[in-house]
Amino acid sequence: MTTQTPLILIVEDDAKIAAVLNDYLTDSGYRTQQIDNGANAVDFMRTNGADLMLLDLMLPGLDGIGVCKVVREFSTLPIIMLTARIDEVDRLMGLEVGADDYVCKPFSPREVVARVKAQLRRAGVMQPASKSSSAGIVVEREQLRVLVDGTPLALTPVEFRLLAEMIAHPERVYSRQQLLDLAHEDQRDINDRTIDTHIKNIRRKLNQLLPDADYLQSVYGVGYRFAFPA
Repeated sequence: MTTQTPLILIVEDDAKIAAVLNDYLTDSGYRTQQIDNGANAVDFMRTNGADLMLLDLMLPGLDGIGVCKVVREFSTLPIIMLTARIDEVDRLMGLEVGADDYVCKPFSPREVVARVKAQLRRAGVMQPASKSSSAGIVVEREQLRVLVDGTPLALTPVEFRLLAEMIAHPERVYSRQQLLDLAHEDQRDINDRTIDTHIKNIRRKLNQLLPDADYLQSVYGVGYRFAFPA
């Protein structure tokens, strides 16, 4: 692979699991490609390649063991297998056909990201930077801060989590319920009106440093989105 941002191939036929993995990986700075069929995953690898594969064991078309066997004929990329079947036979089969690691469902998405990072380090693949930036706005996740032209915003932990998530997915419309779920970790008694207050406070803090730009936009009847000015 090149020195581009690492590409993670997510081979998973459960759309919800694939979406969660995609969100966590892209938030961590990786490029992703989602495929829900084993045979199609092999075709993609032959044509495009990837830096690491997250491979579900139970797949339509060709199961994870079959995919792993075929891919190992032409690629040494790290393969992390995902499965709900935890008996020792499956574990040994997965590793014997060339898998580098094994994660059992249900799993923590953060744990999967950590294992991805570890496997890429072992493979000598360049890691993405721990911060993301655009239009003078920089998100430093490890420091839990957002910088605007080098000046940190005075955000609460909940405000940081909401803003960092929205910056990671510009133009995506978030419902109030989705934003409630993001804020839930710190505040368990919040409601829709509380989310509106958080957004209002974030918007005010952004406007103090960027008075002529409307970054946090209301979407009538739905929720909010973050958009960089045209």
